[in-house]
Parts: sequence; structure tokens; C-alpha cells
Amino acid sequence: MLAVMSDTAMSRQTDVVQDGRPGAPALLLIQNAAAPIDLWDEVVPSLAGAHHVIRVDLAGHGRSGPAAGYDVAAQASRAGAVLDRLGVNRVTAIGHSSGGMVATALAEQRPGTVTALALINTGPSPEAEIPDPPLARLLNVPLAGPLLWRLKTPATIRSAARTAFTRPVDVPDALVAHTQSMTYRSFTATMRGYWDYISQQSIPDRLAALGLPVLVIFGADDKRWRSSSAAGYRDVPGARVEMLAGVGHTPIIEDPQTTATLLLDFAAAQSS
Repeated sequence: MLAVMSDTAMSRQTDVVQDGRPGAPALLLIQNAAAPIDLWDEVVPSLAGAHHVIRVDLAGHGRSGPAAGYDVAAQASRAGAVLDRLGVNRVTAIGHSSGGMVATALAEQRPGTVTALALINTGPSPEAEIPDPPLARLLNVPLAGPLLWRLKTPATIRSAARTAFTRPVDVPDALVAHTQSMTYRSFTATMRGYWDYISQQSIPDRLAALGLPVLVIFGADDKRWRSSSAAGYRDVPGARVEMLAGVGHTPIIEDPQTTATLLLDFAAAQSS
């Protein structure tokens, strides 16, 4: 049986869920900007067998409280503070989509703590983004954006979320509830923070400067980031790029078995 703990007392800003064996090699899972930590549920049991798996709800997400700022560096700093409180001084950081940007920023801030990085469908640069439909773009327009946010319903959230999946999977209820609970400010400020981060410097350039082992997993049929952009990661010395055929933006739900196997193999290579 997995050991599962939720420790909201560790920080007023950050909710933490732990699985597996404390003291085992640590894996830090960081979700994307609009997703709950529940989206990792399908891969966690496989990962937790031999690892201490840590999931963090960043500020403005899930059960974590709001914050003064939502830029990537600040979110990474909060994740680092969680590691400090848990006494974790070595970790493989794994991020999905924009969560991969937070993982990268954490490695930039703590080169001695983050020993390897795995990025899942993380767009490498602004040019990799597939433009949102017109209605979604209105979220960033003054007056129209806040109004649209107030009018969102479970049905409209499910409709918008379907671009996150290519395989025929149900949009998780946890994703709908998570989006309903986010404030307009936390959502838009978080998205703006991620955009600023990759606009300042591409993820492959950041990774090349870090010199860490890197695994990149990308769904070949992603509808949010151009999958062809994953080729940019091949310029990172030593990076391993795995393309998953028939998979979209969310391999952790669309093909959890393959995703978990790739992550386990990568983590094992860092321990050998």
C-alpha cells in the first residue's frame, strides 16, 4: 500500500501530497498552469514503488492559497521551500507543460538540489504555441476576460479542456473543479508568467546552460504545442527525446503506462 500524506500545515501557500517511501530517491511532480495535482494519479502508483513522490499545488492552484506574484521564478522558489521543509536535498524534477518551466527554473535556482529534469509536453519557446481559439483569447481582454471567467460552467470548461487530449479520454472531474476554483487573477497572471519566462530565453537554451540529464516526453499529436518543436530539445547535450505516437498534450492521462515507464527508466539511470 502506498503511503499518502497531505500536509497543508507545512506552508500557508503550498499544499503538498506525498506518496511512496520517505528516504527513497525523490521525484518532484509539477503540474501545468491550469491543472490539479490529481492529473498525476495514473502514473503515481508506478513511480511510488521505489521513490519518494512529491506533488506540489503551486500558489493559486488547488488547495494552495493565492500569492502576490505568479511568475515562474516565484513558483519555483515556493517549490524549493517545500523541498527544504521536507528535508529533500536531491530530486529529479518532472514537469508537465508549463510545469516543466517551473521545474527548469527550480534547477536554475538550485543546481545542487535538482539532479535531473524530465519535461512532458513543455513548449520550448513562444513560437511553439498553437494559437488559442478566438473565445479563449478573449480571456486576456479587459472587461471581456473577467466576464467570461465569471460565466464559465462545467460544460464550457470541459469543452475548452478537450484540446488537452487527443486520445478518447474523459475530461477528469478534478480538472473541472480545479478550474472552477481558480480566480481570474491567478489564472491569467500564471499564464502571463509562463509566457514571460519562455520569451526571455528558450527552454533548450536554459537546459544547455544547466548541464543536467534531461528527458523530454512529447505527444506527437499535441494540440497546444507544435510537436515538431520538440526537435529543439535535441540540441541540448545529452537530452533524450521521446515522441509518443497518437498521444496529445497530456501523456500522463492518455498513455500513463508508457509515460511512467519512461520516467522510471530515466530516474533509474540517475541512481546507477
